[in-house]
Amino acid sequence: MSQLDNVSVIKKVNSYFDGNVTSRSIILANGEQCSLGVMLPGEYEFSTADKEIMDIQSGKLQVLLADSEEWIDIEGEYSFEVPANSSFKLNVEQLTDYCCSYIK
Repeated sequence: MSQLDNVSVIKKVNSYFDGNVTSRSIILANGEQCSLGVMLPGEYEFSTADKEIMDIQSGKLQVLLADSEEWIDIEGEYSFEVPANSSFKLNVEQLTDYCCSYIK
């Protein structure tokens, strides 16, 4: 989805890895939450509590999911799922724009 309609935005920034990854929390009309953010080049590892769907809008990166031994090359739009109570690694090569949906 390229647009989120009828949402509330939490103005305070979510900042990770010394400000190299930032996002804003978005509350959808149905109460579900997602975050819109940007990642600068670097290597990152994230842990999940809930299942997540990562929608990459633009950028160039690789992702390594916890249950895999192979990195996935991503350039441009791409979506991947991360199971709840898991982790994933990212190697961001270019500024990357993303939307992360949390599935409870």
